[in-house]
Amino acid sequence: MELFTPEFGLVFWMFVAFACLYGILAKFAWPFIIKSMEQRADLIDKGVAYAQEAKAQLDNAKAEADQLVAEARQQQADILRDAAKVRNQIIENARGEAAVEAKKVSDAALVSIEQARKESEKQLRQEVSEIALQIAEKVLRRNVSNDEAQQELVDMYLKEVETKN
Repeated sequence: MELFTPEFGLVFWMFVAFACLYGILAKFAWPFIIKSMEQRADLIDKGVAYAQEAKAQLDNAKAEADQLVAEARQQQADILRDAAKVRNQIIENARGEAAVEAKKVSDAALVSIEQARKESEKQLRQEVSEIALQIAEKVLRRNVSNDEAQQELVDMYLKEVETKN
């Protein structure tokens, strides 16, 4: 059992060595270790605070990004709506101008047709008048050769004029 029961001298010197080591460690190492642990704890706290702040900023940035995307979509919708209005207005203006131009062309064509009709009517009357005069000249030459025939012709024309009035 000697192995398990140390002598008093050995215990004493072990106690002295332990006390010296404890004193040296308490004087020099533990303040440094405690200081390092406190710095490490502060660093961890700062890291947690920084992470929370970064998370908050990320959440804010995400919210701002969502808001900007929503605003951009709204602006896009507004721009598309305005573009559609402008497009419809341009189309309506073009239709109106086309209708006015078509009306002008139609009116010009009607005027041209009317002028052509009047011109052809005038030409037809002139030709009919010339033919009628030629026929009348031939008839008169043949019928007006004697006085009695002339008198009958004048009477006939007078009766026609009286019936027309």
